[in-house]
Amino acid sequence: MGKRLRKLKKIRLHREGTDTLVLGFLVVALFNALIFSITFPKHPSVTLVTAGITLALYLVLVNFFRCPIRRFETEDSPNVIVAPADGKIVVVEEVEENEYFHDRRMMVSIFMSLFNVHANWVPVEGTVKMSRHHDGRFQAAWLPKASIENERSTVVITTPDGHDVLVRQVAGAMARRIVTYLQEGDQCCIDEHMGFIKFGSRVDLYLPLSAKIDVQVGQKTTGNETVIGHL
Repeated sequence: MGKRLRKLKKIRLHREGTDTLVLGFLVVALFNALIFSITFPKHPSVTLVTAGITLALYLVLVNFFRCPIRRFETEDSPNVIVAPADGKIVVVEEVEENEYFHDRRMMVSIFMSLFNVHANWVPVEGTVKMSRHHDGRFQAAWLPKASIENERSTVVITTPDGHDVLVRQVAGAMARRIVTYLQEGDQCCIDEHMGFIKFGSRVDLYLPLSAKIDVQVGQKTTGNETVIGHL
């Protein structure tokens, strides 16, 4: 396996968080101004505690929208499958995929908690054959049925060697917006952003049965760094 990466330490905020962070900042500022006008100077401790709690919550929100700049480097990039998301592997098994392939595929699922980076990266290079959004429910993302019942976005990428890889972004109990940048006909490469999911969620990969899987259930992944396997 060609060796993997050069990790750039620079971190920025994802553009999907701009409106949320601005609105959140205004809400925090106005709320604290109201508390200050009511409690200060008679109860300064209330003012300080409120300010501390709201600041901590806002920093959690800022942390959610962080977007590390990463570059993946390997000698076998045409055949490598790279993790599309930060999180933890919750499924590695052979399943029936009935939305697009209608046959048996190897499924690898990554669950993202509230504290993971929620930017999603392209897992393989190739051409986008399909990009489709599905409305659905908002069950807990770790449930097996979430992959077919929750709101989701499905992308199929054909690699230069003719392998079809399906990537599915799945909303969770807290997720209320899935953003997918890839459209049918697009050329895509590893290192590019595929999309973003707001709050807890998961990303599923459906791979050919011949794919060599290099991860196992319970393993943590880093988007655009961890090697999932090879085609």
